[in-house]
Formats: sequence, structure tokens, C-alpha cells
Amino acid sequence: MSTRRQFMKLGLTAAATPLLPPGFAEASPRIGAAAGIQPFASYWHPNTLLAWDPATDPDARFNRSTVPLAPQVVPARPANAHARPGEAKVQSLVAYAPTSANPAQGAPDMNYYATNYWQYMDTLVFWGGSASEGLILAPNPTVTDAAHRNGVRVIGNVFLPPTAYGGRIQWVRDFAQRSGDRFPVADKMIEVARHHGFDGWFVNQETAGGDAALASDMRDLVAQLEASGLHIIWYDAMTRTGSVSWQNALTASNQMFIQDGATRVSDDMFLNFWWSGTGLADSAALARSLGRDPYELYSGVDVESSGYNTSVGWSSVFPENQPHVTSLGFYRPEWTFKSSAGPADFYARDNRFWVGPNGDPADTASTASWKGVAHYVTELSPITSLPFVTNFNTGHGKLFAVDGQTLNTGPWNNLSLQDVLPTWRWSVRSTGTKVVPSLDWDTVWDGGTSLRITGTPSEDNDIRLFATGLALDGGASFELVHNTGAVGPSRLLVGLQFADAPDTTEFLDVGDSEGGWQRATFALDAHAGRELVGISLRVTAGGPFTGYVGRLGVHGTGAPAEVAAPGQVTAEQVAQTGPATAALRLSWVKSADAVRQYRVFKRNADGTRAFLGGTPNDAYFVPAVAKAADEAVTLEVIAVTDAFAVSPASEVVVP
Repeated sequence: MSTRRQFMKLGLTAAATPLLPPGFAEASPRIGAAAGIQPFASYWHPNTLLAWDPATDPDARFNRSTVPLAPQVVPARPANAHARPGEAKVQSLVAYAPTSANPAQGAPDMNYYATNYWQYMDTLVFWGGSASEGLILAPNPTVTDAAHRNGVRVIGNVFLPPTAYGGRIQWVRDFAQRSGDRFPVADKMIEVARHHGFDGWFVNQETAGGDAALASDMRDLVAQLEASGLHIIWYDAMTRTGSVSWQNALTASNQMFIQDGATRVSDDMFLNFWWSGTGLADSAALARSLGRDPYELYSGVDVESSGYNTSVGWSSVFPENQPHVTSLGFYRPEWTFKSSAGPADFYARDNRFWVGPNGDPADTASTASWKGVAHYVTELSPITSLPFVTNFNTGHGKLFAVDGQTLNTGPWNNLSLQDVLPTWRWSVRSTGTKVVPSLDWDTVWDGGTSLRITGTPSEDNDIRLFATGLALDGGASFELVHNTGAVGPSRLLVGLQFADAPDTTEFLDVGDSEGGWQRATFALDAHAGRELVGISLRVTAGGPFTGYVGRLGVHGTGAPAEVAAPGQVTAEQVAQTGPATAALRLSWVKSADAVRQYRVFKRNADGTRAFLGGTPNDAYFVPAVAKAADEAVTLEVIAVTDAFAVSPASEVVVP
């Protein structure tokens, strides 16, 4: 199979069940889908998109992302001196699920590519589409929520496939049909992106049979999308003659799809995979001559089949001790998940892909050809405003806990609930034996994951965690929820680095542990007016150590004493999916306060709660709640702020 055919492989397999790695067991069938009320991610052919109206699409409300795109900062002390900030960027083209039957808001199983190395990405393309299902694919809101929280744009996909994979030139003509001086399909694509809350479109036109007139129409349509303010990416396939001819470079044959005279047609171009060093250098020179940044060209690397075992001409993109030539585009980096034997293996593979074989973004020197993205591209951080709170939630898990209590014992995935994870995974400094940090799915404070630290440090160990850009006010404070098991000294200190002395760490002693989860808080008023640029943890020397961090937060002044509850909760649809199980669509009126997410619970007869799911949106599909056909159940919705303060519950009784 050629590289190009691998690029199109999704078009052949999109209707199939996604690959299930052997260590990830699916918890249950998608019972809500069987009941006919499961909301799915959106997809269309050109003519069906023209008929789309969010007011009449019953799934539209469930497909909205509400998390704004966070700003990012370069760390005051980047991990890797070899990486070059402000040069090459990274695009990831990821297929999370088949085109159709893709649950909009997560599902009750852990089997999911929980993207979590956002710090190295500039843009994520929600890859998909197939001739038999749909050619225009909008991202799940869960993916957009997680990406935006980390400052990464999310792009929908247009897939006009080769005729060998079901493509029809009539679909291309339908796509690029004019109405006066406008393109109706483009207008609908703009409407979809604004309604759903994502950032733009990737246009991949590979259907043969076009001519120069169709190429001009396609250019003008893309320019209309670009003029709307969306972020538009063109894939190197169609040329100015209308033929499909992969240039593997920016050339006179395809330049009109990124820049046509004074007209900016698209923001970026994804170059096909067969590039050469000379071709990339010539592409960068041509981009400059057009008044464009060469880092708006993304040299494509197909990692779908081999991941970090893929042969890549790294020096053509990243020549040693010289400026980067272009940016880098990965096709299907979810290989780290698809090829894994289970969660631990997935995270180990993902770490090697992004950070390199040494597992330390500060130490990427290796004889291996694949040194990790961190070897070339400087990490970015979205942590620029207060409050900043993380529970180390990866967005999927074996269980769901709240305040250290497990309120759902089943597996789940929902990237909308993912927290900002450590910037550096993992960078540990010590003159003696080192501890090993990792993410843990068994001992959890809030969500599905915690930070686990284990080892026998012979000397003090410092673990760099977060790059930040936080201006501290007079009421700032620091919070650490930890669990070191035994009663006695916790052996933990919080390290803070400030912009006025970034190489100096000031420590806060966590003190003694009483066993189990406990919270340590520190006033930071002495640092008012300073900018916090880094957070680390120190584990002091001693015997064997195993500890967990369930929450880490920096708070400012001005947080509301009380959080307003959501307004009226409505059970819009209920389907009995089994003798003792129901699925339902819920909606509510948003809280009057700024909210990070809403959480949905079932209130049990004994007054306890069972966690059912969560979303930043005002509508949520509950795939499974314990409920007999003749039983009335009470559901509660609470608002949760960025500081993880919670509101009173708003209730609905489901008869």
C-alpha cells in the first residue's frame, strides 16, 4: 500500500467498528444508540449540508463546544535547549472514531484516544469522512473542549476522495457550486463551525476529473472560508489545472490555494508525504516570495502504521543548528493508542512519540532516529490566568471520583472533563536515585486520574510539572490535595519559580500527613505583584515513597462565595434500554456564574449520589442510569467553577 493510499485508508474503513486494543475492554454496548436517542457527531455530503438547520437538528445542541480558545505562553525556562521556540509548529490529523455512530459527548468505556500532549501541538484536524457516510465532518465537542482548554485549535475535515475510494466528481461540483458571488456550501460550513464552536476547516480534494474552471471555483470557495475568519488548511492534491497531482511541496501548480496575488486563500498547506530536502527548501523560499511564513507549510509524515518507528527525514525539516525549514504535520498519531496493549502501554507509547525514548523532555539526546517532538519544538502552556486548578484528569478512566469518593465504578471517556496536564512529562532532577512520576487510574481524588509518585530517593528529587504565566494578586493562594498513605512527614514540598528569578525555586513545606487524602493550603500574599512561571514538587530523601497528588491549584481573589445553581433542568427524552436501565437527554438553563463544567448525578434513595457524566454545555446525553420502567428517579445537575467550587443542585424527577 502506498503512502498516499494509507492517507485515504479511513475512507474505506470508516463504517467499521474502531480497533479495540487488547487491554481496553469496552464496558457495555452503546445502549442509548440502540434506543435511538444517542446524539452523534455531525457529518454530511454537500447537498445534505445545504439542508442542515441547527434549529431542526435534534443533535445540534449536544454538539456544541463552549470552551474558549486559551492563550499560550512559552515557558520562562523551556525544557530542551535543542528545541527552537517560535519556529516550526505541529499539526495532528487524528481519527478518533468512524464517521458515523460517533457519540457526541463521550461513552461509558475507557477505549478512547485521550489526546494529552497538547503542549506540542498548534492545530488538531478532526480527521474522517467516507464516500458512503459523509464527506464533511465536524469535530466532537469533547475534543474541541479539551483542545481549547490547552490553547490548540480544532479543525473540521472535508474529504473529497479519489474515485478508487468512491469519490465522484459531481460531489466536488456540488461542493463548489456558486450562487451569485457566494458559495452556499461554504456559507453552511461557516455556520456549522460557529454553531459547534470549532475553529476552521481542512480541505482535502483528491477526486480526479476536474478542470481549470473547477480549480478556480475551489480556490474561490476556500478564499470565502478564509475571509470569514475561520482557520483554513489546504491539502496538497488538486492543482491549478484541476487535476490531482501531489506536489509534495509548494509549487507554482498549487500556490494559488494558499496565496493568489494579494488574496490570502488559506492559512496553511499540508504537504503530501513524499517530500525531499530540496523540495522543502524551495517551498520555504517560494512561501517567502509570496509574503507568507514558511511555517504555514506543514510537511506531512504518515505515522498511521508504524508510529515512532516511521522513517522520517528529520534533517530536511529541522537542520541541525539552523532555523527550521517548515512546520510538521502528523497523519494519525493515535497509532500510540491503536497499537497499545492497554492504558499503561498507551501512555508509554504516547510519551515516547512526543518526548522521545528517554522519557524526559529535557533529555532527548539519543542514538534513536525518533528523538521525540520535544527535541525540536518548544512546549507551550495555556496556564495564564487565575484560578488554575488541575485534578490531573486525562479525560478517560476506570472510575469517577469526587472528593476522594468513587461515585461511579464504571469506565468512561469524555475529553470535555480533561484537565490541563503537566507541561513536562517527566522531568526529574536528583543527584541520587530518582522517583518515578506517572498518571494513576486507581487512586483518584476527582475525575478519573491522579499524579502518582513512587521510588526510593537517596537524595532530594525535584519534579518539574507546570509552566505558567500567572500574575499573582494580594489574595493569591496555593492548594495541594495529596495522599501519602502513612501518618507522618509527607516528604513533599511545593516548588515555585518566578519571572524575576526563574532559575531560583522557593519552597512551601507540605508538612505532616495524617493518612488518606488531605488538603494543604498556602497564602501567597507575600508574592503579590510577581509572576509565577513554574510549579514543581520536591520529594525529600529517605526510604521507599509512594504518594498521590489529586489536585494542584493556584487561586486568586474575587472568587464568588457561592456559586449559582443551574436553572430549570428538563428531561427532554427518556428511553428504557433494559429492564433496569434507561438513557436520556437532559438540558438546563446555565448558571449565572462562570462555569467550567456541569456534573450530572442520580440521587440514590439513601441520599448518596451516583455520577452520570458532565459537560461545559447546557445539554447532556446520559447513556445509562439505573432505572426500572415503573421507577421514578431524581437527577441532579450542579455547576462547577474553574476553582472547582460547586453550586447547589438543581433537580428533575424522571418518571
